[in-house]
Amino acid sequence: MTSNEVLAMYENIAALSGRMAVAAQDGDFDGLARLETQVSLQVSATKSGVPPLEGVQRLRKIDLLKQIMANDRAVRDVTEPWHGQIERAMSAH
Repeated sequence: MTSNEVLAMYENIAALSGRMAVAAQDGDFDGLARLETQVSLQVSATKSGVPPLEGVQRLRKIDLLKQIMANDRAVRDVTEPWHGQIERAMSAH
């Protein structure tokens, strides 16, 4: 995997995670699940070995990772309270 391919992969993950945040905020949990599957496939590619980046490319990767983490936080802000509601409902029975 070349450094350009690495950045393209992270850019794709960042874009998908942004779409996940929108889907969560819109209550589109089916769409969220589909996007989560796509992200999982992309992330699995990182496990096969990603070359280290340097200089400007490394800084771009860091920016993309920050975007991905912010999008993940936005998804969790929507889904965690929902999960809590389900857990409470299930424990009430």
